[in-house]
Amino acid sequence: MKSDISFPSHRENRFYQGRAASVVANALQAVNFLGDRFLRRSHHLSSAIEDLYRHSMDSAFSLTEAFLVTGAPHASAYYPRDFAWFYPDVLDPETIMASQDAVRRVRLLEKSIRLLLEAVRADVVTTTIVPAGGGRYLGVNYFSRPSDTLLGVLAGLRQMIDADQRASSYLAMSQCAHAGRLLLAEYGVDLKGAILQLASELEPFSDDGVRCLLCDARAPRSAATDTRAERRRFVTNACVYTTFVWGVQLGIVDENELKPLLGRDLAQYKKDLLRVFGKDGYVRHSLDGPAGSPVSSIALDFVSVHRGFWDLNDGSERALFAATTDLIIAEPRFRIPSTFHFLVSADNPRNKMIHKIAAPAYQGRSSWPTFNVEFADRMLDYDEFSGGDTYRACAQAILKDIRTATEVHGGYQELLSEQGLKYRTWAYKGAVAHSWFPRFLSVWRRAYGTPLLQWND
Repeated sequence: MKSDISFPSHRENRFYQGRAASVVANALQAVNFLGDRFLRRSHHLSSAIEDLYRHSMDSAFSLTEAFLVTGAPHASAYYPRDFAWFYPDVLDPETIMASQDAVRRVRLLEKSIRLLLEAVRADVVTTTIVPAGGGRYLGVNYFSRPSDTLLGVLAGLRQMIDADQRASSYLAMSQCAHAGRLLLAEYGVDLKGAILQLASELEPFSDDGVRCLLCDARAPRSAATDTRAERRRFVTNACVYTTFVWGVQLGIVDENELKPLLGRDLAQYKKDLLRVFGKDGYVRHSLDGPAGSPVSSIALDFVSVHRGFWDLNDGSERALFAATTDLIIAEPRFRIPSTFHFLVSADNPRNKMIHKIAAPAYQGRSSWPTFNVEFADRMLDYDEFSGGDTYRACAQAILKDIRTATEVHGGYQELLSEQGLKYRTWAYKGAVAHSWFPRFLSVWRRAYGTPLLQWND
């Protein structure tokens, strides 16, 4: 069954940033997060995975939504990075329930990406955009300047443009691809300027004589695990590299325009990063963090993002990935006991003061299903390019345990505590991450060779 779609006309939005905007945004977010923690009521839902998925899609892509978001308590603000990290597969036809579901997803994705592109044009490239009513938006950085905001914008735009590349009967997909190409043409110059600005901010760094360029050589830069207070992190710099690569692939910027700013081509830039962060034979999470014990110096977010940093067709990258993966799998402190839920890290990291008080394990000794899904997907990449089945069983076990947790807890969780319960502290309660659910289905299909859920439309 095919569905037609028309994109609504958009009004002019206004964007603000600076000290006053940050004060207002912080106040709005504080009220939202604390209100969610103490006022949110649990709703009894069927534990059947199909029913939970239908409810999630109806919630995530409701016609009343102005922007694609994770879910409460994050739902009052927009996080550009999420398009790369958490929902890169919302247009996967196998995760779409019906033609109307396809239309709703395409409409909301177009609205979301257009708003982010307007923010880039207004030079508001921040970690977070907080609505202030009447088409006014406040750009604020939580908790430092971003390394992956442009990556998220490019990921969302790329998902639109590639919407018609998979076999699908939904007309909305070809219309989405056309809309994406129009957005790229309209905002390409703005994106190019922002990418070149990001390249100009990199600084040389030397570690035991090995030199590279870092975005966070002197101060932390925010990424998906932004409550961690370390500098010189692998994940932030992997995100920046991927931004440049995607910018070139989309035709936004030419590599020859980046080379004078980087002092090297992109291939060498990546090799330098791997030499520095992988000099011990595994990927060290931060050059500013603890040294010595390998397990204490790695983090699960090394898997980076879908179709992002890692090229596991390369033998040297496969070896580095496998060494880091094997350390994580072998260490009992890296997982919830008796499960294949892997924690972000074996130890809680240095945190900002607010997180030490409010949610100390938020991105340390807690398990994020979405990072585990990406871990499983990179494992499948490894097996595909190595020609074996080294990690398939582990990837399947990861996904099976996420399914179980989703059914037990009545929805796809933002994160779980180290005891395998819903993560909550006196100040914070993890979201039911409705919009992250499709990515799980996409990787399940790849791991098991058959869809978890099937639709008849």
